Amino acid sequence: MSGLAILIPVALLMGLAGLVFFFWAMRNGQFDDLDGAAQRVLIDEEEMSDDDKEP
Repeated sequence: MSGLAILIPVALLMGLAGLVFFFWAMRNGQFDDLDGAAQRVLIDEEEMSDDDKEP
């Protein structure tokens, strides 16, 4: 029973910290462009020259 007296406040504090960091990320624009990063992976920015290609 005394373990719950420690675990419940710790769990509540961790949940509150997660919520605070989520709202911080929202305010700083971390979730503005979710599709852009996925599309950037597929785009070749630079063509390989003939010298860079392996034989």
